[in-house]
Amino acid sequence: MTNTVKYIIRAVKYFFYFTFLMIIIMCVLVLAHVVEGNIETMFRDGYKSLWQIAGMFACVAAIYPIFGFVKKMALIPGEPSENRDGIIKYMEDRGYKLETEHDGRMTFRNRSIVNRISRMCEDRITLTPTLGGFEVEGLRKDTIRIIYGLENAFRHKTEDDNQ
Repeated sequence: MTNTVKYIIRAVKYFFYFTFLMIIIMCVLVLAHVVEGNIETMFRDGYKSLWQIAGMFACVAAIYPIFGFVKKMALIPGEPSENRDGIIKYMEDRGYKLETEHDGRMTFRNRSIVNRISRMCEDRITLTPTLGGFEVEGLRKDTIRIIYGLENAFRHKTEDDNQ
C-alpha cells in the first residue's frame, strides 16, 4: 500500500472517529438532560451546524495524520540479525506481538484489543533495518517511546558486554 493511500485511509478513520466521539458526547448530554434532544435547539443554526461541524472534522482529520504518524531512526549498535531476539523480547514485554517478518523487517501489533480499538487499528509498529540501527514507523507517541526504550536497552547491553 502506498503512503498516499495509507494517509487517506487514516484521514477517513479520524473523520469517523471524531464524528463518533461527538455523537457519544451529545448522547450523554441529552441523556443527562443538559440539552434538548432536538438538533434545531441543540445548535444555534440547527441542522446547518452539523454540516459546519462535519467540515471542521474533515479539515482536522485531513491534517492530523501528518502529525500523528512518524518514521524515526533508532540507533541500535550491532547487526540487526544479532539484535532480533532482543528486539522481539523488548516489544513483547511492552504488549506487542510479532505480526510479520520479511528480510529483517519486523512488524508488531498491540496484543490488547482495547488498545487496538482505541487507536482505530493503527497500532502497527514497523522496524526496518538500516545502517546503524532501525527505522521505526508508527504512531508518534508509541514510536518515540519504543525508540527511547530500545536505544536505552541496547546501550546498557553493549556497556555490559564491554565490561
